[in-house]
Amino acid sequence: MASRFHKILKGDFLTQEGAAKNWRFILFMALLALIMIYTGHSFEKKVHRLSKLNDEVNELRSEFYDLENKLMFMQMESEVAKRLKESGIAPAQEPPQKIKIKLPVDGNNG
Repeated sequence: MASRFHKILKGDFLTQEGAAKNWRFILFMALLALIMIYTGHSFEKKVHRLSKLNDEVNELRSEFYDLENKLMFMQMESEVAKRLKESGIAPAQEPPQKIKIKLPVDGNNG
């Protein structure tokens, strides 16, 4: 058992007569390892990008709510009246009057 382990550590299995089979297997395993490393890095990169996009969405959502609150405040009648007062426009002192027009009932339109 110990001699077998020594042979493996020395690399005797790579220099023996049937070593071509071993080399192909080793290259295949190395290729699989490289593919695993690449996919792991690719996955990690996507996770970081997704996290960054989620942070950006949260920031934009909070900015939207902030602007929506400002707009609601700006649309209040008292705020509109303050801004219009600066330009010289004020609310009417008396209520508007209705204008009633009576049209003739006869069938002549013109």
